[in-house]
Amino acid sequence: MKEHILHGNMDSKDIMLFYTTTGWMMWNWMVSALATGAAIVVYDGSPFKPTPTAIWDVIDKIGVTILGTNGSPFKPTPTAIWDVIDKIGVTILGTSPKGLQTIEDMGLKPKESHQLERLHTILSTGAPLSHKSYVYVYECIKKDVLLGSISGGSDIISCFAGQNPTIAVHSEQIQARNLGMAVQCFDSTGKAMYDQKGELVCTKPFPSMPTMFWNDPNGDKYRNAYFSHFKGVWTHGDFCIINGETNGIQMLGRSDGTLNPNGVRFGSSEIYSIIDLIEEVEDSVCVSQYNHANEERVVLFLKMKNSYQFNSEIVSKIKTLIRDRLSPRHVPSLILQVPDIPYTINGKKIEVAVKMIIAGKEVTNKNAIANPESLEYFRNREELRNY
Repeated sequence: MKEHILHGNMDSKDIMLFYTTTGWMMWNWMVSALATGAAIVVYDGSPFKPTPTAIWDVIDKIGVTILGTNGSPFKPTPTAIWDVIDKIGVTILGTSPKGLQTIEDMGLKPKESHQLERLHTILSTGAPLSHKSYVYVYECIKKDVLLGSISGGSDIISCFAGQNPTIAVHSEQIQARNLGMAVQCFDSTGKAMYDQKGELVCTKPFPSMPTMFWNDPNGDKYRNAYFSHFKGVWTHGDFCIINGETNGIQMLGRSDGTLNPNGVRFGSSEIYSIIDLIEEVEDSVCVSQYNHANEERVVLFLKMKNSYQFNSEIVSKIKTLIRDRLSPRHVPSLILQVPDIPYTINGKKIEVAVKMIIAGKEVTNKNAIANPESLEYFRNREELRNY
């Protein structure tokens, strides 16, 4: 209720559509909006639903006399979810960075094809939101909309940081720490800091904090999960920067996936923000690989767009851009191609599983992976063996 009413400025006139699976915490979050008096839209299926009459429309339009087909005759309708937003008058749309990237890659410009009159907020969660997506939303979807990146966790069914309708939106920053959440950014010694990378922590108890785990009678698993890093302080496992001027938070990905080659600690999302600028690349995953001496190197895997080839020119282009925009120490030691990148069923990129596979370990819980077959593309790679 706090997040919907105070952070989201929601009331009984609002209609929310959050595109989510029922297995993700955002389903619980969306359903709880009913308590404000608002309505919700439950959307089942792909946001790009097929048009079943597509091939017959072509036959009529052109006057086909002989029919032969190759591929699906039921082409996607890329504007399906925007049609729903206009038809019902959705005021709050929830999605993910991947969702925004997909409609951008499809070349959609909803502001030109739809009215979107009542839409006042677009929320995004599940991963850090890139600068490119901020630009896309305001240039191609709607100028006067609150783009709210929000961040929390399934274990708390809540957000540590999120949208705030009373202050400005800054690219790549979550607007504010949420009310009732004593969020800080700690360095390795447990000291709070601004404008530097560190661990996102919550220094005081909060209303939705879980108090125990099942089958953990002494609380050992619970304490190890949250309070072992900094004693008595909830450490959520996210890497972040709190901006000293705006108080906004830049999320840098999971700290268990933090990269630390040559003593330079950074988050994978810093690499992804650069890859987003590379037109030829559809997707990527960046992880650490360790050798027997526990030395670390960074490996970047790329999924190319269909019309582009992976070659030395692409590799050189990426390395140069990372070196110029970040630093020489951010440049991956290896850049390799894969046909696909693993994601959870909730649309989150899976770095830890890739890290395990290239270390020769097995991933046991594949039920949460939407495309588990993609893990095989990382196994026993010749390029990774002599390290």
